[in-house]
Amino acid sequence: MIKIARSLGLTFLFAAGAAMAQHTASHGGPKDAKVTPLLTQEMKDIPGKEVLMITVDYPPGAADPVHRHDAHSYVYVLEGSIVMGVKGGKEVTLKAGDTFYEGPDDIHTVGRNASKTKPAKFVVMLVKNKGADFFIPVK
Repeated sequence: MIKIARSLGLTFLFAAGAAMAQHTASHGGPKDAKVTPLLTQEMKDIPGKEVLMITVDYPPGAADPVHRHDAHSYVYVLEGSIVMGVKGGKEVTLKAGDTFYEGPDDIHTVGRNASKTKPAKFVVMLVKNKGADFFIPVK
């Protein structure tokens, strides 16, 4: 029984990852970036909220369109260097080990790999409304 539950859990995780990648590409998400879901966890002590943890791999020169998350977003750079910025704030260049925060009302105006020759990778933890999209294009 435990093996079946684990198999179903892994199947669900892989299906969710494929669906998230397809959703991101079809809804104006980071087309050059690879988004990999790591965890979705309901916050039982905060009704209606969940945590979504993802990794984002930026190939050299990759950039995101202007967007928002409608979430508290915590970024930690694992590899390479990225440039981040929100409307009304200054652009910052982050390297491995650096962090960045976006609030639910922030508009993410700059998100890109700082290098044209090297990849970059970062992890994002989003605290958001349960079941809500994590990437909302801004026109």
